[in-house]
Amino acid sequence: MKAVIELIAKSLVDKPQDVKITEIDGEKTIIYELRCNPKDIGKIIGKSGKTVGAMRTILNSMAAKQGRKALLEIVE
Repeated sequence: MKAVIELIAKSLVDKPQDVKITEIDGEKTIIYELRCNPKDIGKIIGKSGKTVGAMRTILNSMAAKQGRKALLEIVE
């Protein structure tokens, strides 16, 4: 799951080398913290949050197959 989110995020931003994803694994929940260049945060979020919403939907559907929940947080 981490690789998919990383691939999507790197394809959206101008500086893909600055994209870092931290995975915090719990029993039933996985939290992904996405960090990127401050100038690229708007590209990750998208208009009205649609881009990050789509990323969260993909992440949740992948986690549901494993019987877990996943959260994606954009960290500034």
